[in-house]
Amino acid sequence: MIDAVGNPQSLLLLGGTSDIALAIAEKYAKERPLRIVLAARKTERAEQAAERLRATGSDVSIVEFDAKDTDSHPAVLEQCFAGGDIDITVVAFGLLGDAEELWQDHAKAVELAQVNYTGAVSVGVALAAQLKRQGHGKVIALSSVAGERVRRSNFMYGSTKAGFDGLYLGLGEALRSHDVRVTVVRPGHVHSKMTEGMAAAPLAQTPEQVAEIAVDGARKGKDLVWAPGKFRFVMSALRHVPRPIFRKLPI
Repeated sequence: MIDAVGNPQSLLLLGGTSDIALAIAEKYAKERPLRIVLAARKTERAEQAAERLRATGSDVSIVEFDAKDTDSHPAVLEQCFAGGDIDITVVAFGLLGDAEELWQDHAKAVELAQVNYTGAVSVGVALAAQLKRQGHGKVIALSSVAGERVRRSNFMYGSTKAGFDGLYLGLGEALRSHDVRVTVVRPGHVHSKMTEGMAAAPLAQTPEQVAEIAVDGARKGKDLVWAPGKFRFVMSALRHVPRPIFRKLPI
């Protein structure tokens, strides 16, 4: 169970090799060792992530998880919860891809949608069933500012994150009566494996900075947080820019 100051005893990382998910786990583990279930494809990166978290003194197990294998997700979630209740689940899997290639490559576009949205729907429904059964818990769902107003520069990715964002905000409303809270996190550019080689963007952050905001938001029971917080005002302004002007902006 989560204690009075918001520290969990157990943590599930769906997308367990995500830099942000690992930073979130390490932040919680600084308070006390955890029981961590790392759900990811069984690769060398997953083993490395598990060892990184074991260094915090936490008990870490790996459950094989493929975001595209939606038929397996109910059984995967059953396995993740088999060792006991899960206090906090971090939903952190996703693809970014090359923005210009994606809208011109059918296979890659479909894969992006399967992972970022269809996979998120599949996991969200299976996760909600487990959380309703246990009657408590929190979810940290990693979205993106790209989904707030979809831009020409990365509209394929942005469109999947818009769907993800709406899904998990809606799940938060549906699960409130079951004592489950969902915090959607909207980071901007993050210096991570996913963005390696890309030019830095304004208000860029590290995984650790995003983790700080995500954990604080979950502890306070917030439905939505921005990383950094300034993005709330930036995107609020951009949301109301008329489309003829919006398309001319260098974003």
